Order: sequence, then structure tokens, then C-alpha cells
Amino acid sequence: MTEENLKGVARIRQEFLVCSLKHIAVGTPNEDLVHDSELEEQGGTKKVKLENGEAVKKRGQNKNRPQTARQEKSQKLCPTLMNVAEDETPKHCVHGEKCQFEHNIKKYLQDKPSDLPGSCYVYRTYGRCPKGATCRFGSEHLTPEGRNIVNKDIWNPEWTAAKNFLSNDLMISLRKKKYDLRKSEDLVKEQQKRSKVGDIKSQDMEDGTEANVGPVSDEDLIRIRNEEKRKIDWKGKLYLAPLTTVGNLPFRRICKKFGADITCGEMAVAENLLNGGKQEWALVRRHESEDIFGVQICGNNPYLLTKCAQMLEENISMDFLDINCGCPIDMFYEKGAGSGLMTREKPLTAAVECMSKVLSCPLTVKMRTGVQSDKNIAHKLIPKLKGYDVSLFTVHGRSREQRYTKLADWDYIEECAKVANPIPLFGNGDVLSYEDYNAGLSSGNVSGVMMARGALIKPWIFQEIKEQRHIDMPAQERLDILKDYADYGLEHWGSDSQGVETTRRFMLEWISFLHRYIPFGVLEVTPQKINDRPPPYKGRNELETLMASGNYEDWIKLSEMVLGPVPSGFAFLPKHKANAWK
Repeated sequence: MTEENLKGVARIRQEFLVCSLKHIAVGTPNEDLVHDSELEEQGGTKKVKLENGEAVKKRGQNKNRPQTARQEKSQKLCPTLMNVAEDETPKHCVHGEKCQFEHNIKKYLQDKPSDLPGSCYVYRTYGRCPKGATCRFGSEHLTPEGRNIVNKDIWNPEWTAAKNFLSNDLMISLRKKKYDLRKSEDLVKEQQKRSKVGDIKSQDMEDGTEANVGPVSDEDLIRIRNEEKRKIDWKGKLYLAPLTTVGNLPFRRICKKFGADITCGEMAVAENLLNGGKQEWALVRRHESEDIFGVQICGNNPYLLTKCAQMLEENISMDFLDINCGCPIDMFYEKGAGSGLMTREKPLTAAVECMSKVLSCPLTVKMRTGVQSDKNIAHKLIPKLKGYDVSLFTVHGRSREQRYTKLADWDYIEECAKVANPIPLFGNGDVLSYEDYNAGLSSGNVSGVMMARGALIKPWIFQEIKEQRHIDMPAQERLDILKDYADYGLEHWGSDSQGVETTRRFMLEWISFLHRYIPFGVLEVTPQKINDRPPPYKGRNELETLMASGNYEDWIKLSEMVLGPVPSGFAFLPKHKANAWK
């Protein structure tokens, strides 16, 4: 077959092929050759060829996916009895006889599912497991009476590895709308006044008259001055992109181990943060290993975004705040948020201007090339935002409309970098090797690279870039990475039954990307390209073959190798329909 006919197909060494390349349909589009697609976080379309030659489109999300099984309250142990050490007295349950939880700890331990294989990572690392009697590895740190054993040699009750928890007082203040956000409101009102006056003045100048610009504002009295802002040297740093669902704290810890310099939390909705939503606040959680950490927020107007920026500035630990101008999801786009903000220049510039005045940390902006495939607008927006203390621009080299149907446009990213100068600009799209990274920076105008899918497929890409070499990661070492992820997940989500299954589900979502890695030693043509898909192949051992499978039932088998057997009735369906093949 010609090279043209093999476009979009990864070249696998002959001895690993399950079938000959001649059996691959000539001219078949790239997405028809694969078991999974390069879909955006929440959308996209894929065609899968069936054996009878018919094509079926798999579009968007599986919205009716099975949920994690939840226990009845009567089956759960009362929190007052969960984490009680041998020398401690249980707290009084304020609900008394009306409490719906189990209070007979002996009965709870008898009915509790048997422990999972392995030891408790949290107890082993910190000396005390907060899930206590409910921990699925509890036999290691429980007395027969269900009391928690504490290793006082390493336990420090004043220390925690994670930051940015939502306190009860702050949650109540936000939910009751009692948090003082007048500073942000005044800033936006003042900005809106000046914007209107500016419009009138421009019109009057055309008429030959002069506008009354009003009294001097007090804006300089309440803004944070440039010299007071913290600085970040962005150039050349390796940036892990904010990734919906899969870019959680345990995954970011994995990437930090492999050399990521900058990490950013998953996109958080500004309105939900301001309403004190616990699930949204979990997205801004920061681990101690994240030495340069940012929070990304999404909103559709300057009031919302500025108030959220002020509230985060006053309550959490972050090194920068990023505005999401790239999210393609219809739900946000139709409200003028995410990539929709790129088409609303005045609200965007007002938000950037006002947010920069309430932040002591750098403000960054992440955007796409534009909305329509044939109409790039990022290069027009960047000059209009440069004057408002933006510290970094990031451009994903695709439009909202385009998604992943074409390669990222690095020539256009280069054009945007020239326009942004002297403000640094990072490019994003299709980087899966150190060669891809070097090519992106070859002109000298692009300051760095943000990595998204490349890091999901092989998180050791950061190490490859720093060492300028390819790493042929053995299957066993990749399984060890999943074991580390499991440990981090149990620390983050909890080591009780609910925490174990939450960790498992997020692990399975990650494996939907991780299995796309083609081992270097299996490839005939290197390096692997991010949009190339392999024909059916076998690995160099059984585990490598299993880890290359696109069948989510095999992913469940991998999860059982690190988290033990799934519970009765467990079901999993990938987030994207395009990944749901069997």
C-alpha cells in the first residue's frame, strides 16, 4: 500500500500485527480505523465501520451512564464512630435516636465487605487513615473493636498534603449571599461607566463636540498595582493543561512525578464556586507537590468572573488564575461562556481588566483559534487584552467548530505569538513526542507548550521532553503508574467503598486515553503521531496486549489488578460514545 493510503494509520512492525495492512480499507478516513476518537471533552462525532461495511455514527456523550452504587444510610457507619483512635472518646451524635446511620460498630464490621488486597496507602504514608473503620484496607489499622490505630511516629494532626478546602463558614457565607463582594461590583460598575463614556466621547469627537467625562474615579485606590503582583517566569516551562474529568488531582500528581512544571485544576464554573458548591470546590483542590498551580474558571460576564476572582484571591492558594475562552460545550457556548466569550469582545475585555485589579497573582487567558473553522479571531483579540496585565496567553490551534477533525494549526499559533509579544504565548495541540515539542518552539516566538491529550496518552512525555529521548515504557511500569494513581485516588476521594469506586471510575476514564499509547518498540515508523491509530496488534507480552485494548471491559480488568474486584452489579460506560465499543 502507498503512504497516502496509510495516512492516519500508525505503522506497526510486521511481527506484532494481528492482520495484514492490506486488509485495511483503502482511503478510509482516520476516524473509521480506530476504536476511539480524539473528541473534545464533551462532544464530537465518529464513524465506526462494522463488519458488514455499514457505518454508524457515535456522537457526543453517553449521558445515561450507570452511576456509582450508593449505600443506604442505614448501611453506613455514623461519622462520629468512623475515625476514633484507641485513646479517644467518640463524639456525641447530635441526631441521637433519629440518626439514620448505623451506631452498632460490631454489626457494621460484620456486615462490611471483606477488605481489598494490599495495604492502606493513607495509613502507610501519614500514620492515620481518616476513613477509619470504613476503610476497605482497614484490617491494617483497626483494633477488633473498630478503633483506629495511629502511628504517632509519623502522624501530624496539623499537617495536610492538600489545600483549598471549602470551609463550613465560607460555604454558609457564599450560599446565604453574605460574602462581601462590593469591591468587585464597584470595579465593574466603574469600568462600565467609563466604557459608556468612551463610546459617547468617540461619537462626540466625530461630531466635533467634547464629552463630559465626569469626576475622577477611585479605581487606583482599590486596585492591586502591577508592582505588587506576583510574577511567574513562564518561558520554556512544561504546562499540563486543565482537563475536564481526567485532569483531577491524582492525575496531576502523576504528571508532576514525570516532570510537569505547571499544573492547572479542571475548569470550574464561576457561578457554582460563588454558590459554595462542594463538587465545584473540589476542582480547585491543590496538592503540595504542585509548586506552580493555577485555577481555571468559566463565566459569561465581568460581574461573575470578577467576583469569583476576588473570592478565590481571598480564600485559596493559587499561583495564577486562568480565564477559559476555549470550552466548546454547547451548554456554555450558548450562554456566551467558554469559546463563546471570544465572540463577545466587550464583556471579555471588561472581565480581564477588572479581574486583573483584584488579583495579586498573574491572570492568564486560554483560547482557541476562533469559533468557525474558516475564521480565526485570536490574533485580533490578543492585542486588545495585552494592556490589561495579562501574564500569559495560551492558544489551542483549533476552532470550536473544528474540534479534532484536523491537525492543530501551529503556523497560526506562531502568528498569535508574534502579536502577543512581549507577553509570552503557549501553544497547544497534537504534541506527543519531544520532536513535536521542539517543532512547536522552533521559531523562537512561541514561549512554551501546553500538553493535554499527549499527557493523558503518556504522562511520561514531560520526562521525554526534558531528556530529549523516547522512552519505551514497559507494560509493567505502566501498571505501576496505575497503582500510584490508585493510591493518590484513595487519598483524595477516600479509601471507603465509595472512595474506591470513585477512584476506579476516574481511572477507567483515564485508561480510555492511556490505552492509545503504542509502545516504541512495537512501532515500525517512529515517533507515534497523536492522530494516527494502529491496526489491530498484539503486544510483546500478555499485559502489553491487554493495555493496548480499546475494549472497556479490558479496562475494568486492569482496574481490578490495582483496586481489587469490582462490586456486584458494577457497570461502566465510557464518557464518550466513540469509546464505547466492544
